[in-house]
Amino acid sequence: MAGHSHWAGIKHKKGRVDKLRSNLFSKLSREITVAAKLGDKDPDMNARLRSAMQAARSANMPKENIERAIAKSSTNVNEKFENLRYEGFGPDKIAVIVETLTDNRNRTASNIRTIFHKYGGTLGTLGSASHNFNQIGTIKIDKKEVSEDEIFELAIDSGANECLSNEKFHEIQCAKNEIYNVKKKIEKKIQNFISTQLEWKPLNRVEISQAKIETTGEFIYALENDDDVQKVYTNLKDGNFL
Repeated sequence: MAGHSHWAGIKHKKGRVDKLRSNLFSKLSREITVAAKLGDKDPDMNARLRSAMQAARSANMPKENIERAIAKSSTNVNEKFENLRYEGFGPDKIAVIVETLTDNRNRTASNIRTIFHKYGGTLGTLGSASHNFNQIGTIKIDKKEVSEDEIFELAIDSGANECLSNEKFHEIQCAKNEIYNVKKKIEKKIQNFISTQLEWKPLNRVEISQAKIETTGEFIYALENDDDVQKVYTNLKDGNFL
């Protein structure tokens, strides 16, 4: 559910793969539970829940896990989660945005601050790093679902701003306040989605020094691995970790 996926050489050290999978399922389950608690239990009537369930299926989360996460929304009624954003600068002054979903803001703030400090970064105030990014809506669809020509036409007809394709998926981009309107139109033709979410896209990407690559990878991994963190975005050039 984090914004970067280019640290394969670091993440796949012994013992980490299973832990990452477990953490991903935990984050997806939490989002499903919160979405179901805040809205209708029927995904057809709750766009956030529908998107959370689609993301879970794309991550191969078992059906029983999804059902358990929805059921949990009816228990622990006093449990309150909130979305919080943290901004700062990591190694080599890279801009970082961390999005969290937490039931304890003091714990989360302390954990995030500790990680930034450990790797030589600085945690700033809201707005300190986000001016380096543009927040947009993104809808990702597996290339097996639809051809490039068809998805391009769908993107135009739905009112999206951009349609990009890579080796694995198509990405439709739109204004953040139009994401579910665009998605609703696309759903008339396509049922399976990888994800539907708001993302922070860097205005300009930066390179870091060779000396900082390993430290930066460990820094981002530590953030992604925190239980309360849902997504991590930076303005790093992708090539730094390919």
